[in-house]
Amino acid sequence: MNIKTPKKLIEVALPLDAINTAAAREKSIRHGHPSTLHLWWARRPLAAARAVIFAQMVNDPGYQQGSGFRYGVNKEKAAIERERLFKIIEDLVQWENTNNEEVLARARAEIRRSWRETCELNKGHPQAAELFDPERLPASHDPFAGGGAIPLEAQRLGLESYASDLNPVAVTINKAMIEIPPKFAGRPPVGPIPSDQKQQELHQDWSATRGLAEDIRRYGAWMRAEAAKRIGHLYPKVRITEEMAAERPDLKELVDRELTVIAWLWTRTIKCANPACGETMPLLSSFVLSSKEGAEAYLVPSVQRQGQLNLDVSRTFPTELGDPAKGFKRGMSGIFECAHCKTVTTRNYTAEQSLEVGLGSMPTALVCEGKNGRIYLPARYSNGVQAIPDVDLAGLDIKLAENPRDVWCRNFGLLTPSQLFTPRQLYALVTFSSLVDEAIAKCRGDARDAGVPGDESGLEAGGSGANAYAEAVGVYLALAVGKFADNASSLCSWHSGAAHQKIRATFGRQALPMTWDYAEGNPLSDSTGNFFRQIELIQTVCEKSLGNASAEGIAIQADAQSQAISSGKVISTDPPYYDNIGYADLSDYFYVWLRRSLRPVFPALYATLAAPKGEELIAAPYRHGGKEQAEAFFLEGMTRAMHNLAEQAHPAFPVTIYYAFKQSETKGDAGTSSTGWETFLEAVIKAGFGLTGTWPIRTELGNRMVGAGTNALASSIVLVCRKRASDAPTVSRREFIRELNSVLPEALDEMTRGGVNSPVAPVDLSQAIIGPGMAIFSQYAAVLEADGAPMRVKTALQLINRFLGEDDFDHDTQFCLHWFEQQGWAIGKFGEADVLARAKGTSVGGLQVSGVVESSKGQVRLLRWAELPKDWSPETDIRTPEWEALHQMIRALNQDGEFAAGALLARMPARAESIRALAYRLYTLCERKGWAEDARAYNELVAAWSGIEQASADAGIVGSQPQLDI
Repeated sequence: MNIKTPKKLIEVALPLDAINTAAAREKSIRHGHPSTLHLWWARRPLAAARAVIFAQMVNDPGYQQGSGFRYGVNKEKAAIERERLFKIIEDLVQWENTNNEEVLARARAEIRRSWRETCELNKGHPQAAELFDPERLPASHDPFAGGGAIPLEAQRLGLESYASDLNPVAVTINKAMIEIPPKFAGRPPVGPIPSDQKQQELHQDWSATRGLAEDIRRYGAWMRAEAAKRIGHLYPKVRITEEMAAERPDLKELVDRELTVIAWLWTRTIKCANPACGETMPLLSSFVLSSKEGAEAYLVPSVQRQGQLNLDVSRTFPTELGDPAKGFKRGMSGIFECAHCKTVTTRNYTAEQSLEVGLGSMPTALVCEGKNGRIYLPARYSNGVQAIPDVDLAGLDIKLAENPRDVWCRNFGLLTPSQLFTPRQLYALVTFSSLVDEAIAKCRGDARDAGVPGDESGLEAGGSGANAYAEAVGVYLALAVGKFADNASSLCSWHSGAAHQKIRATFGRQALPMTWDYAEGNPLSDSTGNFFRQIELIQTVCEKSLGNASAEGIAIQADAQSQAISSGKVISTDPPYYDNIGYADLSDYFYVWLRRSLRPVFPALYATLAAPKGEELIAAPYRHGGKEQAEAFFLEGMTRAMHNLAEQAHPAFPVTIYYAFKQSETKGDAGTSSTGWETFLEAVIKAGFGLTGTWPIRTELGNRMVGAGTNALASSIVLVCRKRASDAPTVSRREFIRELNSVLPEALDEMTRGGVNSPVAPVDLSQAIIGPGMAIFSQYAAVLEADGAPMRVKTALQLINRFLGEDDFDHDTQFCLHWFEQQGWAIGKFGEADVLARAKGTSVGGLQVSGVVESSKGQVRLLRWAELPKDWSPETDIRTPEWEALHQMIRALNQDGEFAAGALLARMPARAESIRALAYRLYTLCERKGWAEDARAYNELVAAWSGIEQASADAGIVGSQPQLDI
């Protein structure tokens, strides 16, 4: 007896505009966002995860009619129901509704209603008791849990949530996100109230995770106070003297005051390559300390007698010293000019000195906290630092991964975690790490004194009493130390921007960089890079974003290729993106510190000296002996992992898989392709999945645009997959193309017109159309080429991409399309234009009459939209190709706005569809060519299309659709 699986909403329709708007907006939200719990790379927005899981769980209203609402007699009713579900999603994705119980309750009720419907359909099935219990929702699982966004949102929607990952840092983050909060919800804090906080200032509502969050703050405050006793002497203040004020009149009002130093600024040094000089040369890459208007500050170098280099601080910078933003840097990383003799090093010399001799360092400036902002002082004003004790480097002296792309600092001699920190930073981090252990012991005693119920088992053993609670608090304190480490290495630089002057974190990007000037913060201050700020961020996340789980959560270390956790669960996951990020290599930076504090809590999780790397599913050439071997490793491993999901996932639900489509290449007429994307799709289909949809979800900021030769998309692609039938047939290439020609026109029309979804933007169309195209390809056991060989995914993608590029426009427009592809807006030869025009059934003279080209003196060029006449009349124009109509629409939109464009469209309603189709076609062409500005014009027209249509009385005549050649 077959399982009856109603189509889910995500297999038919999504309110993409609402999801994309919320996901893009979320990128700028920090206060209370789970991403501030601890750094992890390439997290999915919560809004997208929440919407995808909801739509994955909820039945589409048209499923009763079989193949979707289009074929049913209740099309209108289904559309109304679908709009109701859209409204739930639109409310659900808003950041303000993250903890809105009324909104969440509506979503959970809808999920349960769909589940009961599905159970009713399958109540006679032999596995009904096992798989279709109407009183219990299936659990969810993310086998590549990473930063935990998907497991957290599944839990928020009422599903018991399982998160697994190979990486211990990711598992720890997920434990803090989904496992610990519900276990200790509703408990009052046990820690003593800090002396600087009055009892009446505390709220007494300890529901959800408020008590846990308060204890994180209390024991974090205790750690800061204890650290001040132990290492406070290493961070001396600066007393302003009369002598300083004589040099710096702006300090006169501060004489005899002690200023807290919030950052010590340093530069690395090497010996000059010039044998006649041999001085220690600073590798300063900028002299700018502050570019804030009215509060500028610069380092001003001067060489004194005996080769001494002075660095003073001034409000102005001498023009004869050149550009202050360049410092002594004279080229790519590692090329500097000697301050003493002006010799310029080579990068190789700097690297050799770094590796063979080692880099030195010298102080450059102090940043102090003033009454009205930052005060910059020369380093010589420092009171000096007492001798810093040696630290136990156990676990900190492992080798950083030999990853040439993501671990840049190795090129210049920083080879171990311990070498990434100054002696003072190492001592501070070791101190805070040991204080985590002490805070756990203190919390354990306080919890026992408070009578916390439960056994004495630890957290890893599933305990819930005083011991487990203390270890749970310790997990968040250890994560705070990890976050502090991100702001406390010699890879941190000083941000001198006009808006903010602060310490830049180590991971400004997905790599361990090399910095030549670095900033060492004061962990005990109240300013940039301090330790307690990390405690406050984690407390806020715990209180505001992790407190409303309606189900349990479990986080486990497991290899996705062999795990059995997925059995009978709803799967939504975000796998590694081919070779985009070296997660394990980068996470070692945090692993070594978390291990120091959490190995007693999670001995199995932190048993190894470094994060596991051998089985990590990324295509890393340096690990596997080359690019081809790395691709084979990724394909084989990802196929096993996907097969695991296909076999284990709950049969009533599709599997949703995110893929960030970023590493694209442009290859002529083949369209946009990507080795990572093709290899990943190959793995998914080889694993036994068939695709039932692909959705471009906006997960990057909306201001990104295409660059030359690249495809800088603003989206991740969500693949919607179901297990392919075991008896799936094979078809020929001819049959496959015939089916594409039958299905893709309707799919393209629905995507560009809006249909049951919001219209897909041109920037996302080439990815969205993959869904219906690959749904056809992946339903078959194989599509056979003429020689009998199975068609590759790459070939299928090329055929689908070609579909977007062969539209049937009028002859003049066909000429313009091909000329534009060859020449752009540049001038070309009349003879070449004449030959092309004849081939397209037109003439250069006719094109001049159309008003789309200019021709003189043996030369021809296309007219830009800004050159077209503003008084153009479509009613009286005797020859109006779609090219002219489109560019007149762009002119009207750019010069006079949507209303004017709509009024123009109302005068030529029959051209609406061809104009819109041509805009999509030209966007695709410009994207492939890397013509960003031109692509923007076409994208903006389509983005404004709804508003234009509202201003137009008549529009929407369906135009012709493209066909593929067999």
